[in-house]
Amino acid sequence: MAISASQVKALRDKTGAGMMDCKKALAETGGDEEKAIAYLREKGLAKAAKKAGRATSEGLIGFFIAQDGKTAAIAELMCETDFVAKNDEFRQFAADLAAKVAALDLPVGPDGMAKGTAAELPADMADVTGLIAKLGENMGVGRFAKAVAADGCVGSYIHSNGKIGVLVPVSGSANVDAARDVAMQVAAASPLCLTSTDVPADLLEKEKEIYRNQAIEEGKAPEIADKVVLGRVSKYYKEVCLLEQPFIKDDKKSIKQYLKEAAPGATVTNFVRLALGEGGESKAE
Repeated sequence: MAISASQVKALRDKTGAGMMDCKKALAETGGDEEKAIAYLREKGLAKAAKKAGRATSEGLIGFFIAQDGKTAAIAELMCETDFVAKNDEFRQFAADLAAKVAALDLPVGPDGMAKGTAAELPADMADVTGLIAKLGENMGVGRFAKAVAADGCVGSYIHSNGKIGVLVPVSGSANVDAARDVAMQVAAASPLCLTSTDVPADLLEKEKEIYRNQAIEEGKAPEIADKVVLGRVSKYYKEVCLLEQPFIKDDKKSIKQYLKEAAPGATVTNFVRLALGEGGESKAE
């Protein structure tokens, strides 16, 4: 039978479920509204819709790495409370989500990285209504990233609380332990980019202006202030550029020096860091 728009709207108003879900429910039940409501409840769709506006500030970073170590993926799965984030079904869903991301034919660039948000995933992959119905909280899929190192390996790290995940594709004669060390560095130090040449020009100019004004406030002559700026920019690079950062396990070495010793011939091509609660990930462009 034909389902009218007014029937769909009436069911949506009563259940809060999506328009297409309401239309399908009515079609499945011959247009009987009461049966359609029961159908939506059985599928968990009405329950999920009622929770849709609630904040999802907790969750996990799902993680997957292939056996050969050349492909890996991370994905955010968010919920309302840390209690649900520790649930086995929730954790398994997050892990399965990352595995599905790894299996997608995504446009991985020459830097070995592909990334995006739930809107760029197949609808069924980002559908958490069934899990919401089981666990009783609002949930959502957030950002994701996939890393591929065809001629090397992917360094990976998931923090013990499951809320920070890092992938680092490394090409050349990659050393798995060294690659993991670099991933841990990214997790701990949250670099902005890979090298000094990757620092956005507008950001660098803002930093230089701040340093110049600081030097003048300190009473430095203009020609001396310019030299102070150069010194402080060099220090800034060591804070925000992964390869310039002091290695967290031995701060007498930069990451560049550490890699040269631990994995000669290896090259970090990019990195991605996802952290729940942060608005974006540190990355090299």
